Amino acid sequence: MDTAAEADTAALTEEQREIRRTLRELLDRRPRTAPTAPEGYDPDLWARMSGDLGLAGLALPEEYGGTGRGTHELALACEETGRVLAPSPLLATSVLAAPLVAALGTPAQRAELLPRIADGGLTCALAAPGGSLAHALGLTGDNTTGAWSGDGRAGGVQARPAPGGDGWLLYGEAERVLDGHSAGLLLVAAHTGGFARSRTLLYLVRADDAGPGLVRTRETGLDPTRTQATVQLRDVPAALLGEDPADPAAVLTVLAAVGRTAAVLLAAEATGAARGALERALGHAARRAPGATGTPAARHRLADVHVQVETARALTYCAAREPGPGPESGPLALAQALEALRAAAGEAVPPQEADRYGRRAAADELLFGPAGRLRARAAQRTGLPGEAAA
Repeated sequence: MDTAAEADTAALTEEQREIRRTLRELLDRRPRTAPTAPEGYDPDLWARMSGDLGLAGLALPEEYGGTGRGTHELALACEETGRVLAPSPLLATSVLAAPLVAALGTPAQRAELLPRIADGGLTCALAAPGGSLAHALGLTGDNTTGAWSGDGRAGGVQARPAPGGDGWLLYGEAERVLDGHSAGLLLVAAHTGGFARSRTLLYLVRADDAGPGLVRTRETGLDPTRTQATVQLRDVPAALLGEDPADPAAVLTVLAAVGRTAAVLLAAEATGAARGALERALGHAARRAPGATGTPAARHRLADVHVQVETARALTYCAAREPGPGPESGPLALAQALEALRAAAGEAVPPQEADRYGRRAAADELLFGPAGRLRARAAQRTGLPGEAAA
């Protein structure tokens, strides 16, 4: 198994090896306990990750303070944070929200928001009504149906012009919003135009300017390292993301493209977590029987898990190298990675380690899967039968 790790390192550029090495050293020094800070993550660690290492702006253009790197470099970072289940705003801010602002924002919005995201000073959250983040991103269903966001009827989040025509007011609720209780900026998917002409657009809510109508309640989720919140909006002032009038078809297309890229990065994170769980299983076996890895049955199980993990990693980085907006194989890589993480978590020891990694696997399946629906949606998009797509 060390041979595979050595091959991984040899395939990386010097810059990519440095990103992985530096981040791993930083993360290995942090306490391996659930964060007690109100944010749900260690703000000092995030400041170092975003400021010293530049992870928050790793994939953002240099003109906005980013480093202009690609999905491959960000995947390496996600793999390392996943390996130790490090809680941070990287997923909600840099993987989900920042690409939406970059793709849909007006020049003024990009110039104002992206540099603050890139330096780690502004964290973000994407709020989809009904807790349907996977559907909103087109991972488990067609996001053009509108059903995931309330379909323009009662429910979901509704947007109406503010009195005097200055901005918008949002009314409704979104559940299971990643980092929703602490993010400085919310990107809210909301309906406007009434039922007959309903369309789903994205709106910006600045937490500091939202007033008493914004109520954010941190949820008790399966995975304490994946913080979520219920966000209630009662006539909360907001700004449309992008030019007015916005093209709803373009918004949904960008959401789906961002979703496919996010699937690659989630797969990298899940693969890293699976590797972390497998390392603990192997370490435990070696301590019990130096020079061996337990019974023949245990060795076979660990070998099978190793193959699953390495397959997931290979699929993930193949997807990361795909050109164009939103890698088509991203959801398939995520499905494989979630299954590998579930298998590896079942082998991790001691029991508290198995519980930590198992909770991450279960939480991610609830938020972004399950694996079967990821594969089914990918097959639907590509026109391949489900088994062939898998």
